[in-house]
Amino acid sequence: MKPTRGKTPKKTPRRPQQSNKPKDPVEVYCRLRPPNEEDVCAEVLSDGVLLLRPSEAARVNRIGELKETQHTFKFVFPPETSQKTLFDVVALPLVQDVIQGRNGLLFTYGITGSGKTHTVQGTPADHGLLPRCLDVIFNSIGELQAKRCVFKPDKVNGMDLQTEADAMLERQRKLQQDLLVPPKTPTTPRRNNVGDDWQNFPYVADPTKVDAVDEDNAYAVFVSFIEIYNNYIYDLLEEAPTSMPSTPRGPLKYQTDDGNGIAPQSKILREDMNHNMYVYGATEVEVKNPEEACEQLIKGQKRRRVAHTQLNMASSRSHSVFLIRVAQAPLDPEGEEVLQDKSQVCVSQLALVDLAGSERTNRTKNTGDRLREASNINASLMVLRTCIEILRENQTSSANRIVPYRDSKVTHLFKNYFEGEGKVRMVICVNPSASDYEETIHVMRFAELTQEVEITRQKEVRFDTGLTPGRRKANQMYREALEKFERGEQDANFMLPGRPGYSLGPPWPCLELTSASDSITLQTLIQYLVDREACRRTLCDDLSRKHEGMRSQLLDLEKNNIVLRQEMETLQEQLTGKGKDLERAKKKIENLEYKNEVLRRTAQLYDEEKKEMESELKSKEHQISSRTAESRRLRQTMKAIEQTKDAKWEKECDRRMKQQRMELQNKMWVKEEKLRQLKEIVSHKDGKRRAKSPPPKPTAPPVRLNHRRSRSASGDRWLDHKPVCNLDTETVLQPHLKKKMTVSVPDVKNIKKTDKYMLTHQEEDSQGEIETKLIKGDVFKSRGGGHSVQFTDIEVLKQEAPPESRKRSASEDIAEEHTGDWTDVEERCAIAVEGHDRRASAKRHKV
Repeated sequence: MKPTRGKTPKKTPRRPQQSNKPKDPVEVYCRLRPPNEEDVCAEVLSDGVLLLRPSEAARVNRIGELKETQHTFKFVFPPETSQKTLFDVVALPLVQDVIQGRNGLLFTYGITGSGKTHTVQGTPADHGLLPRCLDVIFNSIGELQAKRCVFKPDKVNGMDLQTEADAMLERQRKLQQDLLVPPKTPTTPRRNNVGDDWQNFPYVADPTKVDAVDEDNAYAVFVSFIEIYNNYIYDLLEEAPTSMPSTPRGPLKYQTDDGNGIAPQSKILREDMNHNMYVYGATEVEVKNPEEACEQLIKGQKRRRVAHTQLNMASSRSHSVFLIRVAQAPLDPEGEEVLQDKSQVCVSQLALVDLAGSERTNRTKNTGDRLREASNINASLMVLRTCIEILRENQTSSANRIVPYRDSKVTHLFKNYFEGEGKVRMVICVNPSASDYEETIHVMRFAELTQEVEITRQKEVRFDTGLTPGRRKANQMYREALEKFERGEQDANFMLPGRPGYSLGPPWPCLELTSASDSITLQTLIQYLVDREACRRTLCDDLSRKHEGMRSQLLDLEKNNIVLRQEMETLQEQLTGKGKDLERAKKKIENLEYKNEVLRRTAQLYDEEKKEMESELKSKEHQISSRTAESRRLRQTMKAIEQTKDAKWEKECDRRMKQQRMELQNKMWVKEEKLRQLKEIVSHKDGKRRAKSPPPKPTAPPVRLNHRRSRSASGDRWLDHKPVCNLDTETVLQPHLKKKMTVSVPDVKNIKKTDKYMLTHQEEDSQGEIETKLIKGDVFKSRGGGHSVQFTDIEVLKQEAPPESRKRSASEDIAEEHTGDWTDVEERCAIAVEGHDRRASAKRHKV
């Protein structure tokens, strides 16, 4: 039998919604993740109410007082809620619907870092909503699944049916293709290592099971995984060609198992004959258990785009959509194979959407590609919100506005769900940290708006085949009974159920005894049993003969099959030789065409890059010329200012030098005049004293008796440390060392060879004069075998200008004579001259 083709059932063409149809609101749930900081802004008041408290930062940034707000949900899950509890409440009813032939949509919404991906996927130890949905589906239909390749996607959002023989040939063809593919070698890591933990951790399935399953249907599960990145759709399960080399350039590449980076091709959305949207060309993989489905999930996760931001270590940069399609069709009247009627096939779909989180640039500090990704994410979420608002407005005010589904790939793909083709549920993920208050309040408003949208309830799916229910179970009972009968475990009068059996004679005679001496009934029964036993032996012999005949026919067929197989192998070898030549020629042509295409694209990319670099070079040259002109202008301005300041300072220095020179000349003249007068007075007095007074007594020396000779005059070996920055002074007093070693930077060897150490240090005093300090010390050997310096003395060499002298009155002179010792030779001379003048004037008055 050839596979039949027909229309996908149970999906009527799109019609305008009528007001009398039952509708259900969009069910919105809220889940809080554990807080990252002590200050929180969200609190669970009850099972359906969430309290949102404004943070201090929000109060400062906003004008006016912000109030606490309460938001109502279908259910609010606190941070300690387990994944199992969340799944039982939110996703389990959707799994029941998809098994019963109805569609479902579940998507997570929230800001970045609020736990959306964790809610959908979970961890290897604690699975999220997606793995648990797969577990429940396979737990419910595990024994009712059709053999692989019986259901086959027709690439236009429908399903084709194949017979068991055609399905077996399809499986063998795929197996041969897999054997011809060379083994994959391990290469460099892929773009992210999301699935490594899942591969290294044992898979623990959820034991939940759905009871309402039609046992007279055969089931098949197909999965597909796509992502919407920068408003483009990419297939995460698409197998890249293994014979194609890696592309030289390209902003996005998939890392395949053979190490070749293949640029992904974006997919398009199309509408099928029933006006349902689907991704054209997306890969649909048939899976038979949760492990196979999780392998496809891990494969797609490794290709999904994630990046590090300021708010999230592994932030999703795209919207991911995991589609689970369950195809079911009734069995034939015998309950063995699928009924070959495509009009009886029902395909239901469960879509789990992990929306990327909304971001603010002033918090994430994104630039370049991250900034472009964030803007596209926010734009798609804004389109989703706009569609929800228009749907609500059309329902509440009976408006007829067009919903802009086509403005974003997310809304365009799932527009059928909002038009009554399935149940829609939303999980709002909230980060209760106070720093996320401003973003969280916008999410709460969107959630409240979504709850007001009502969606038409989907019709219940029924299979009206007219066949007897319980066919599968009856067929199983028949096979079990047949096996027991062949093993001889049943009685002779056993009748196989469900199929026509052999007759052992007429029905049983009357077995009622009329009296104790009734021998006719007993004789009739004995004769009936003898005849029945003879009939049974005859049937058994006939069955044995048929078995032998069947066995001989099978042996003949096997011999003929062996001969035909040998002939086929001979022909196959001949065809293989020619086929290899043809295959090599085809591969060579494909490689040449691919290389030509690569070279063409490379040349095109180089031309574009050349144009960009030329434009960039022109802009750089313009910037350089403008900066050169600016620097030239600034240099001229600074040069003019410097010349002006130099001239000004030169004039000022000349003026000050002249003024100081005049003052010094006046002071020198005054001092010379005073010294001359003093010499005359002293010479005049000495002459008179020699004549009158006896010879003078010896006087004490003018220096101190306890003066200590400088240590620099000793005969020790000195290490003279003079830094390079020191200046040579013109002082009369200079250090004089007999045995010295002068260095600018001392080391350990220099210290070992000397006994004394002297550091020459210069600094500027408060009057602007250079003050030279000679810091001296002794060199000692330390206990550890090294040398150390102990500073003992400091000598200061300082050069100062003499202070100005002024005339003082006689009272000041007399007070100075009686108050203390002479402190300055210059003052003594000045007072002596003035005293001599006063005594001379007194003598003149006496005369």
